[in-house]
Amino acid sequence: MGTPDFAVPTLDALVDTGHELAAVYSQPPSRAGRGKKERPSPVHARAEQFGIEVRHPASLKGADEQTAFAALEADVAVVAAYGLLLPQPILDAPKHGCLNVHGSLLPRWRGAAPIHRAIQAGDEQTGITIMRMEAGLDTGPMLLKGATPVDHKTTGELHDELAQMGARLMVQALAQIDTLEAERQDDTLATYAPKISKTEAKLDFTKPAEVLEREVRAFAPFPGSWFELEGERIKLLRAELVDESGKAGTVLDERLTIACGIGAIRPVTLQRAGKPAMALDDFLRGNAISPGMSAG
Repeated sequence: MGTPDFAVPTLDALVDTGHELAAVYSQPPSRAGRGKKERPSPVHARAEQFGIEVRHPASLKGADEQTAFAALEADVAVVAAYGLLLPQPILDAPKHGCLNVHGSLLPRWRGAAPIHRAIQAGDEQTGITIMRMEAGLDTGPMLLKGATPVDHKTTGELHDELAQMGARLMVQALAQIDTLEAERQDDTLATYAPKISKTEAKLDFTKPAEVLEREVRAFAPFPGSWFELEGERIKLLRAELVDESGKAGTVLDERLTIACGIGAIRPVTLQRAGKPAMALDDFLRGNAISPGMSAG
């Protein structure tokens, strides 16, 4: 049970290790492009390549869908970024329940955007938790964990790393499913990772430079942090800290160093509207930058 690219490595791993997949569940195809043609999710498309039956109900709340799910007589349901609520009858149907690949070290960062929020908060490490699902939001008992340093990675880079880690850990969990000891989460340590809104992505240069640099990485590649320069909206996909100071939002030099509430940042990778991402030197070739310009 999965939908986006994050879940594809787990599906691949289940097939590669010889598990029998009774069915794949994914969110319904979206309509996109000219003519609004239906586009299957990444998991849906990969399952069809494997010749596995794909089901894509809009909801699992109805009795008919729950009966059809139970009729699979599954040993376990493997869930990775599925995106639909699993009612109690669904959770209870498989012999070993529903095991979830979650992109954080639970109980930290329960919710929709754990990778983004770990970077944004300045966490030194994050990882994957394999948990047995229950009715609460990412509150179920934990079976396995794997950790990795955040370093200076973007959400895009961590996403790909954790997707592969999650696939490996899920295969390990299934191999040890009869012997793994479940650990209850400490709810007092829980933090919530709300979905990213596009309004968050506008850079506020009154914040400290360290905070903004983390935000840039947290929102790369989506939705992409942005600012306006001389009326043009520019995405900032990677930035570096600079030991300079000035009035917040003021361009300090011809290298587009921008003063923040504390310190300054300099773009490393930018993207103009309708253009591919580019390094700072490439951007500067077509844009004359003068100290004193205002960025906001």
